[in-house]
Amino acid sequence: MNNQTDIQNCDFTSDLKMKGFRVYPINGDFSKVPVYSRRDFYKICINTSKSIIQYADRGIETDGTILFFGNPIIPYSWETVSEKFEGYACVFTEEFLKTNDRSETLHESPLFKIGGTPIFSLNAEQKVFIDSLFQKMITEYETDYVFKDDLMRSYINLIIHESMKMQPSDNFFKHKNASSRITSLFLELLERQFPIETKDQPLTLKTPQDYAQSLAVHVNHLNRSVKEITGRPTTAHITDRIINEAKALLQHTDWSVSDIGYSLGFEYPSYFNNYFKRLTGTVPKSLRM
Repeated sequence: MNNQTDIQNCDFTSDLKMKGFRVYPINGDFSKVPVYSRRDFYKICINTSKSIIQYADRGIETDGTILFFGNPIIPYSWETVSEKFEGYACVFTEEFLKTNDRSETLHESPLFKIGGTPIFSLNAEQKVFIDSLFQKMITEYETDYVFKDDLMRSYINLIIHESMKMQPSDNFFKHKNASSRITSLFLELLERQFPIETKDQPLTLKTPQDYAQSLAVHVNHLNRSVKEITGRPTTAHITDRIINEAKALLQHTDWSVSDIGYSLGFEYPSYFNNYFKRLTGTVPKSLRM
């Protein structure tokens, strides 16, 4: 990727962090599609192409126009097989879409919930309508209208409600090597939890059961797959990553030991101290000194 593209992506991500929302066209050139690395963004995308989407432990083949809903928990990859593709996408935070504490969380939405089906096939009439909503968002995004955010939320919610009236696509196939695929997904999801960027939002995925639930698989299936492919238990991978992050935070931040323990999911400092000492042979404070 050239420097100009890097600058564009940097500007895109900075703008997205500040506003919590971004909409953009997809017109056949992957190098011009903005890259966003934050793991707290949701995505809605309409795309016309022949593609293969790897989502959790499923592969999804598409040929035509589809509407895709991505959440920040489930990792996915998108391979476009056809030479031509076009569409629109928007990414946004849950905080942007929610207007009050009583609003339904996106995790509870049938479109974004774990284990849900994120892809809908669109006919010609549905494509025209959804395209028009994205086009309106792109047009309004560049205006100075004072209630622009409210208007964007209305368009997003309209897309969501129109989609909930459709039937999801069942064009799924299992990955040829299920153990390899689920292990790759687990390791990718594990890495997505790090680095810890704030001490106010503690790590939520700490056990094999947590990861199995996020990947919509049974924990026994996850454990067997990870052990088969890597030769190590799921818990060993999680423990190693938590300990490595703890060492990095102790050495490169001025957070207190209590704050570091809390950010890594330990409710009490004593739990973190005992955990760290059991696995490293020393207490956190000694490592920092």
